[in-house]
Amino acid sequence: MESKEWSSGVWTHLTAVRQRSPLVQCITNFVSMDLVANTLLSAGASPAMVHSVAEVPDFTPHIHALCVNVGTLTPDWLPSMKAAAELAAQLGKPWVLDPAAVSCSGFRLKACLELVELKPSVIKGNGSEIIALSSASQGHTKGADSSHESTEAIEAAKSLALSSGAVVAVSGAVDIVTDGKRVLSVHNGTKMMQKITATGCSLAGLVAAFLAVDPLQPLEATVSAISVFGIAGELGEELANGPASLRMHLIDSLYGLDETTVLDRVKITRLS
Repeated sequence: MESKEWSSGVWTHLTAVRQRSPLVQCITNFVSMDLVANTLLSAGASPAMVHSVAEVPDFTPHIHALCVNVGTLTPDWLPSMKAAAELAAQLGKPWVLDPAAVSCSGFRLKACLELVELKPSVIKGNGSEIIALSSASQGHTKGADSSHESTEAIEAAKSLALSSGAVVAVSGAVDIVTDGKRVLSVHNGTKMMQKITATGCSLAGLVAAFLAVDPLQPLEATVSAISVFGIAGELGEELANGPASLRMHLIDSLYGLDETTVLDRVKITRLS
């Protein structure tokens, strides 16, 4: 299935997010909170940066999706992540795991493996993160930066998808999405987006919002979110002078996306 066949589905997903304004609980890192929240708002969703374990029993049952990002993981935050993920899974609510810099410490790797056991709907990471999580091993790392191309992680992503039951998304110059059998590539986005901290974290939050409106088709919802975010980045870069102004124009472009632009710019192909 090529881009034109996917385009209408991408627009349908974005329209549904705008119409339903799903409530997305984000237990994310300190660096990304602002951009994650503004990305969700500009797409039409409703972000909630609720991370206290004391609030999970009361709050999490009311959400439409959950996003967990371990970027600034601490022992104090891990119980909140586990409690929210476990409750979301029990209640049939989709949730996304972003295993940021998973291989940089034993503590972080163990935490992410424990979170995978709680059945995320989607696992989104860069090539190095997905390879590390799939093999359950530490390695040489540049923090949250990837030392692998997304295409180098296709087999690891397929293996992780089959073992976890999650759709796995690998971010990179070409984004890869797989359920273990089907493999799709998304060619939207710009290189300059990598120069803005928290764009990957924000994408994970957007994936959660799209899952909220189409929980039974996690592969399709994930591909749509990635394409929409990439298109907004492309439009933003046309107006930007550098990363700082791209950040602003990215949010504006996501807010203003129209049907003609989406249908024209979606670049999705099926690899297998």
